[in-house]
Amino acid sequence: MTSSFHARRRMAVAGALSALMLTAAPAAFADDVRAPQPGVISVSGEGVAAVAPDMAVISLTVLREAETAREALDANNAAMSDVLAAMKAEGIAERDLQTGGFSIQPRWVYPENRDGETREPRIVGYTVNNTLTVRIRDLSRLGAILDTSVSLGVNQGGNIIFTNDDKDKIREAARLDAVANARAKAQAMTSALGVGLGRITQISENSGSAPPMPMVRAEMAMMSKAADEVPVASGENEYRVTVNVTWEIAQ
Repeated sequence: MTSSFHARRRMAVAGALSALMLTAAPAAFADDVRAPQPGVISVSGEGVAAVAPDMAVISLTVLREAETAREALDANNAAMSDVLAAMKAEGIAERDLQTGGFSIQPRWVYPENRDGETREPRIVGYTVNNTLTVRIRDLSRLGAILDTSVSLGVNQGGNIIFTNDDKDKIREAARLDAVANARAKAQAMTSALGVGLGRITQISENSGSAPPMPMVRAEMAMMSKAADEVPVASGENEYRVTVNVTWEIAQ
C-alpha cells in the first residue's frame, strides 16, 4: 500500500507541474508580444566645407594635318615632344603627365554628284590628335603654362578642372559638421516634445563635391600668343556630406 500511495503522489505532482508550465509559458509569451517598442526619430544633417583649390587638371591637345598619315604623325610627334619637354621644365613631375587620347583620322571629301554621275568619296589628308592631361600643383604657374603650351603648338583643349589633392581631409571636416547638424536638429525636436535621445540605431552618409564657380574653360585656339600670361580664376571648391541618423526616443 505504501508503494502505491507514493506512486499516485508522484503522478499528481507531475501533473500539477505540467499544468503550471502550460499556463505560465503562454503568459510569458504574451508579455513579450505586448512589450512596447521604443519610438525612433530620423534626421538628416548636411555639412559643407568650402576651400580654395590647390591643384588644376588641364587637357592640352596637339592637332596636325597633312596629306599622308606619316607626315601628320611626324608633325604631331614633334610638337608634342616640345610640349612634354616644356612641362617638365616647368617642374611638372612625370606622375602628373598622362596621355589622355590619341587618334589618326582620314579627311574625306564627298564630291557633289552631277548629271546622274556618282562620284566616290576620296581621302585628301589625315588628321592626328594627341591629348596630354597635366596636373598642376602650383597654381601660380597655371597661366604661364597655358600660354607656353599654345606657343609650342597646342591648338585644342585647355579645359581646366580645379580640385584638391587631399579630398578626404576636407570631407572629414564636412562630415563632422553634418553629424553635429543632425544631432542639433534631433535635440531641438525631442526637447520640444519633452523627450530625449536614446541610442543610435542607424546611420548612413552621402558625399559629393562641386566645382568652383564659375568653371574656367579656356579654348586654346582663341588665346593670343602675345599674352604674357593667360588670366585664370580658381574660386572655391565645395565639398558636401549628408548624414542620415536614426535615434531611439528616450521617454
